[in-house]
Amino acid sequence: MKCQIEIIPRTLHFKQPAGTSRGIYRTRKVWYLKLTDLETGKWGIGECAPLPDLSVDAIPEYDKILAQWCAQTEKNGCIDYEGMRPFPSMLFGLETAFAHLKAGDMKLTDTLFSQGKKGIPINGLIWMGKFEEMYQRIEEKMQLGYRCIKLKIGAIDFKKELALLAHIRTHFSPEQIELRVDANGAFSPEDALQKIKQLNEFVLHSIEQPIRAGQWKEMSRLCTDTPLPIALDEELIGVNTLEKKIELLDTIRPQYIILKPSLHGGMQGADEWIRLAQDRGIGWWATSALESNIGLNSIAHWCATKQPLIPQGLGTGLLFTDNIDCALHIKGDCLWYNPQIQEPNFKQFLK
Repeated sequence: MKCQIEIIPRTLHFKQPAGTSRGIYRTRKVWYLKLTDLETGKWGIGECAPLPDLSVDAIPEYDKILAQWCAQTEKNGCIDYEGMRPFPSMLFGLETAFAHLKAGDMKLTDTLFSQGKKGIPINGLIWMGKFEEMYQRIEEKMQLGYRCIKLKIGAIDFKKELALLAHIRTHFSPEQIELRVDANGAFSPEDALQKIKQLNEFVLHSIEQPIRAGQWKEMSRLCTDTPLPIALDEELIGVNTLEKKIELLDTIRPQYIILKPSLHGGMQGADEWIRLAQDRGIGWWATSALESNIGLNSIAHWCATKQPLIPQGLGTGLLFTDNIDCALHIKGDCLWYNPQIQEPNFKQFLK
């Protein structure tokens, strides 16, 4: 295919500061890719959204390298998946652009989700913050009807975090509210198991990344001894080759892996992770990485093809004041797609 790719950098603004293990985000930079088929004039939009200090390809020369890959894609008319393994957010942007071009609109796949007949169950995310702020956000999520809440821990005093969990369990049983916690590597290998045992008293679904990534021996021991299922997240970042993925899974043997296509190899790379995990009896779920609705729409349609049964982490595309309107919306504790909504005004959005 003869194609042309226009790179459009944008800075998005959060509706409220987003506290993460990497600090507080108030803005974030993304690169939109407009892919045009020169023979038909049809075009598609993709989103490259690396996270500073987290994405393996969040590098100073991002603009230059992205331009090189786009030029190569223009020349070849297709994506070099093997060559782009070290650049997952760039790969994801090209994948989403090609998917949009092929579909002709933002309904990227044909599923019950894309037909508007079935929602994708999602968790309610509680951002890191002061005790009072997190307490209030938990109350709000409960009132909205969420049946699964993910709480980021490790930012405030651990005893206060235990108190938050105790408050939830005082009012809601495990059958009423499923709780996940994400430590973002905040625990040390020496105290992680003890803290996990304390957390397990509240009958949680899982804990994400209890210790810092890269400590495979220590993480393997934790996954063997833990009373609480462990899910790997940051651990997967930068593990790009098939051989390295197999080595990681066979060494650590986690109970779950969490897939963010922008971080973990694009949608094709995430598919590879899923196949390897399923072969080993390891569970998984998908989540976004603070993309705008363009990236979130792609992840949601891809995720729907997997027919997920457990809550996914796909609500964060609604965080920005300058997001593009799209057919995604949250109702209850599910993400829905409305196929009756017309294609958004991309020309206005990309000005």
